Amino acid sequence: MQYIIAVFKSRNETLYLANMLLHSGYRVAVINTPREVGHACGISVQFDAGLLQVVRQTISSKPFRSFYGIFKIVRQNGRMSVVKI
Repeated sequence: MQYIIAVFKSRNETLYLANMLLHSGYRVAVINTPREVGHACGISVQFDAGLLQVVRQTISSKPFRSFYGIFKIVRQNGRMSVVKI
């Protein structure tokens, strides 16, 4: 299983992005941030790879100050790999 997450250091900005995308009709979810990602607020926005460009454009169009990064999460055979993209 693999998915992509947008990570922020602010819970408010995480929820703001999720609500913006949901109100635009995109399927996203708010999930707990994997601890392997590093220092963050504890929640992230999860989305499919097909939305990567939309998410990047949305983040760049607003004054997000706590944006930490976008990460690809791959879970396979009980192991997790995290790659910043």
